[in-house]
Amino acid sequence: MSASRRARRPAVHTALVIGAGFTGLGTAIKLRESGIEDLVILERADRVGGTWRDATYPGAACDIPSQLYSFSFAKNPGWSRTYSPSAEIHAHIEELAERFDLVKDIRFNTEVTRLAFDKKEAHWVVSAGRRKFYARTVVVASGPLSDASLPGIRGIEDYQGAKILSARWDHDYDFAGKNVAVIGTGASAVQIIPELVKTAGSVKVFQRTAGWVMPRVDFETPAVAKAVFARVPAAQQAARTALFLAHEAAATGLVWDTPVTSLIQQAGKLHLRLTVKDKWLRRQLTPDFRAGCKRMLMSSDYYPALQQDNCKLITWPIATITPGGIQTSDGLQHEVDAIVFATGYDVHLEGPPYPVTGLDGQSLQDEWSGHPQAYKSASAHGYPNLFFTCGPNSGPGHNSLLVYVQGQIEYAVAGIRTIVEQDLRWLDVKKEVQDAYNVSMQKRLRSTTWMSGCASWYLTADGFNASMYPGFATQYLRQMQDFRIRDYEVSSAAAQRLWNASSTEPGRDLTAV
Repeated sequence: MSASRRARRPAVHTALVIGAGFTGLGTAIKLRESGIEDLVILERADRVGGTWRDATYPGAACDIPSQLYSFSFAKNPGWSRTYSPSAEIHAHIEELAERFDLVKDIRFNTEVTRLAFDKKEAHWVVSAGRRKFYARTVVVASGPLSDASLPGIRGIEDYQGAKILSARWDHDYDFAGKNVAVIGTGASAVQIIPELVKTAGSVKVFQRTAGWVMPRVDFETPAVAKAVFARVPAAQQAARTALFLAHEAAATGLVWDTPVTSLIQQAGKLHLRLTVKDKWLRRQLTPDFRAGCKRMLMSSDYYPALQQDNCKLITWPIATITPGGIQTSDGLQHEVDAIVFATGYDVHLEGPPYPVTGLDGQSLQDEWSGHPQAYKSASAHGYPNLFFTCGPNSGPGHNSLLVYVQGQIEYAVAGIRTIVEQDLRWLDVKKEVQDAYNVSMQKRLRSTTWMSGCASWYLTADGFNASMYPGFATQYLRQMQDFRIRDYEVSSAAAQRLWNASSTEPGRDLTAV
């Protein structure tokens, strides 16, 4: 090959990571630790942080204890509170990027628009607008809560007041003295509403479904505790382990519908009875589904906020949004200056929000339409050398998401190391292995609380659960620690080179199964 032709060949990275939030940075850290230095991280924003960079609404905080909300290999001994606010979590992510010298590997303002596998060259072509990147392996680390949009409520485009999305908060809008509507009563809403009640003239909360709310015991971390955690890492690890095991125990009532589920419901009802004085309001706030079927809500100030003189709970369904406010199905018109849409994120159950084309030109979005499936949530048949984080059936219902993500990172790194160390063109999970795994997943899911009758974002339109993992976090981590090359179809680079040297069909692929 001539020097000029070699110069025209694009640089092919060993690994490419999509996203520079917790997951993307954690992946890069572990890749570096395993000896993979040739990597690039693509980030669509101008700084790191992911969801915690974008979640800046009033009251934004994690509903998992801070000591569990970090990677075990990069703990933060200085968390200020039991449940840290979003700004502090974002600062921790920024500190990770600096501490592990990752900024130089990040391409900011680079939004991925397409992934396509080049079978002949055995690498991924990653399009980002007009730019293209090439990589032997790709890790999709953009997270499940990276995109959000206004809901499809009739009349929303006609509303003349301020429309504010919880995930894209408008900090220039002054709520002081304003009449405000909040649509939604989920995880972000129970944090936003108590803050709005402090400043707005009136707040009307439009509830579709009451959720199970448990008190959030949130204290400032004593200075002595932070000092001990900094000087004696084993002490912080002990605290983390205790919290982990406590959350694991909760799975017996939140993952499976058992007598423990009833005990959790009794605790939730006791919290409601002790906090809400009015019997009719308590009835409106009492869920009609089993605890765990939807995401549990953690708040000690949501119920008190609903009982303030300037706050009112509306349980009539929304008929339409009008130019001046919201009309409910009872015919009443609620005139408001602003509507806060606390309606959650666009969870991409059917794959990333950009086209992904596989080994033989197939579309991931088409194959995942309705019933997304992967092997161990990380690999999809027909999409070699591509590893997912927060993929199908990887969601926790009782423990820290980062615990699960760390297992996914370790699995992806094991796969990438296998490709590099054994000089493979690709690894592609066998279809029969993937199918058997997913049959097992769906069978195990039948007895979980998520399938007990409520409607939630965990399920597709026809009731297929593509989101949650039906087991303990320890079970999930155990499967992710077991990377088995026999589960994959393998294309050997050495065998391909030998074939090309002797074959009259240099474009043909030689795959050893």
